[in-house]
Amino acid sequence: MYPGRNFPPRRQNRRENVNESIRAREVRAVFPDGTTEVMPTAAALRRAQELGLDLVLVAPTAVPPVAKAVDFGHYQYEQKKKQHDAKKKQHVVQVKELKFRPNTDDHDYDFKMKHAIRFLQEGNRVKAVVQFRGREIAHADLGKKLLMRFAEDLAQHGSVEGVPRLEGRNAHILISPVKSSSAKSEKPERADKAEKPPATPQS
Repeated sequence: MYPGRNFPPRRQNRRENVNESIRAREVRAVFPDGTTEVMPTAAALRRAQELGLDLVLVAPTAVPPVAKAVDFGHYQYEQKKKQHDAKKKQHVVQVKELKFRPNTDDHDYDFKMKHAIRFLQEGNRVKAVVQFRGREIAHADLGKKLLMRFAEDLAQHGSVEGVPRLEGRNAHILISPVKSSSAKSEKPERADKAEKPPATPQS
């Protein structure tokens, strides 16, 4: 005993839902040869160990819980690989902002429109903003017309969410991507509608 030393007890680093950590009294055990059997957890564990494998609980909420006899290291690797592939397929929609001035010239307008097309094709939303400075706010209608022109030029790539809104000294509009319509279903011509060869004249 060492008074004054109140260290917390050392926690064992045990894997959850693997081998002896499985708390269910019985499981639906699945073995590599494809056999499935409801049996006591201890018996399923012994059989897995005889095969040189681990008993891993894969469906703890099932009744009874489902456990597989697998190599735990390989199982972990496969699970991480699945999670990594799932993250790759996920696409987080972002809002890409493009800023204009009421008197934006054609070159700058075309440059930003190309950026907007790329953003929409990537599946992101585009927020077009017209910034007014000083007395330009008196001509807010010019900024709104610019935004509507921008939305119309992008009609093939995006759809407008509402109408241009004026907030403070900025007017903005949101454009969302549209699904590509390139994959149109074209029905092949039926055989009965195909052109028939010309009939040979009878002698």
